[in-house]
Amino acid sequence: MKLLDIYREAINIGVKNDPRGRDRVEEALKEAKNRFQELPEKEKVFFDKEKLTNPYADTRILWGSSNTEVKSIFVGIDIEGPEMLLVDRLKDKGSKVDLVIAHHPEGIALANLADVMQIHSDILSGLGVSVSVAESIMSERISEVQRRLMPANHARSFDFARILGIPFMTIHTAADNCVTTYLKSVFDREKPKNMGDIIGILLKIEEYKESYRFNAGPKIIVGSEKSKVGKILVDMTGGTEPSKEIFANIANAGISTVVCMHISEEHFKKAKESHVNVIIAGHIASDSLGLNLVFDYIEKKEKFNFVECSGFKRIRRIKK
Repeated sequence: MKLLDIYREAINIGVKNDPRGRDRVEEALKEAKNRFQELPEKEKVFFDKEKLTNPYADTRILWGSSNTEVKSIFVGIDIEGPEMLLVDRLKDKGSKVDLVIAHHPEGIALANLADVMQIHSDILSGLGVSVSVAESIMSERISEVQRRLMPANHARSFDFARILGIPFMTIHTAADNCVTTYLKSVFDREKPKNMGDIIGILLKIEEYKESYRFNAGPKIIVGSEKSKVGKILVDMTGGTEPSKEIFANIANAGISTVVCMHISEEHFKKAKESHVNVIIAGHIASDSLGLNLVFDYIEKKEKFNFVECSGFKRIRRIKK
């Protein structure tokens, strides 16, 4: 399969699993096309035209020809200089690596991370939070993330790939969407009654079971094993954490429990104040689950050889 086909398939599965629904995704793409058309001609040259067809600014081909034929993929949750040097060393020793895939964005995908955070606003409004409130609290958070990313050296890993001649791409929100849909469907089917039930369900999933062995597995941080679950929000997508102000609003909308990848101390305090139960499913385990679900989808068409690194372990659920 060619690199461009892998990229397109990753976007396709991301859209299929987008918690906003396909109609809202199509609307977002239309909005991007309108913004482009309204730009003065002298500014259009600077517009990122991938945004016209790809709704996930953090899922990109960063380096390499789109016609590259791919059989063997080196995959890691984080890919930076050391991992790129490892790939180069493996190739020197005769190992076949056609493509490197990172989950966490690098290069232009990292610089654009805040662009995907609008997903949170749409999720909140879908839960019953008023659109004006959802957009207001997320607007401030999006600006905060943009400011934090501005001074970052986005090009470091990209430059390693360019200089070493290693095709490189990232699959972030497209994979996180898959985690959200997958866990939501599991919880809908299993109908957990208390927080302990959720932990038990997560530990039946191989990625979380594996992380638990390394003391990085699911953990209740607000509430207890006997706390009733109520309505669950699976918060696994949208680039990074939403605004810490969401907890009071989702509590008012009837959400009792949040299952997420990770949470800051400020977010933890707000959740506790709002009496919202929180389970940390596990960051790297959740990221691995998302990538595995993407690869399951892509491997329906062609099977690949995987080199696992940087927290990723290939676990197949769908056989060719």
